[in-house]
Amino acid sequence: MRITSIILCLLVEEVSVKAKASKSIKVDFSFTMENAKAKINEEKTGTLLVSGDKYKMTAAGQTVICDGITIWTYIKESNEVQVNSLDNKDDALTPSKLLTSYNSNYKSKILKSQDPGIESVELIPNTGKNFTRAILGIDKAKKQVTSFKLFDKSGNTFTYKIKTYLTDTPVTNADFTFDAKKFPGVEVIDMR
Repeated sequence: MRITSIILCLLVEEVSVKAKASKSIKVDFSFTMENAKAKINEEKTGTLLVSGDKYKMTAAGQTVICDGITIWTYIKESNEVQVNSLDNKDDALTPSKLLTSYNSNYKSKILKSQDPGIESVELIPNTGKNFTRAILGIDKAKKQVTSFKLFDKSGNTFTYKIKTYLTDTPVTNADFTFDAKKFPGVEVIDMR
């Protein structure tokens, strides 16, 4: 095994162990969606709260909530929520997995980084996924993901930059469920 492969494995494992040790992780982020062919270049901001397999992400007029079993996608503009069962069989790259899991499902390599404090790691799925590759920016000193870029099969590039990264913020189970009572008149579309 090459020395860079060993360093990469150790760094990625340290990031994963640190994230898993946190009871919760809260991040504020900016993201850009680009598609050169469709002439799309949109920039938005959002927040993500993760606790184990549970997460809540708010961005671009949508809130996605997952309690580890069910996923609710609330669309503010239409005041509707779509309800789906979580399907872990497809090894989707969920927020929880992005912050805690790097495994044998991905080929990884270190890329040249412009910032000496940041290590850029490319992940390429070994099997068919809805994305072709991901590039993670990892703060070498803090052992935290600072950015990630996803390239999907449709030619879209999603770039996420983490602005704040807080660990062990107080959370409750209610943070990871959708309460229709808090959204008067919400249309519930159950797709399970």
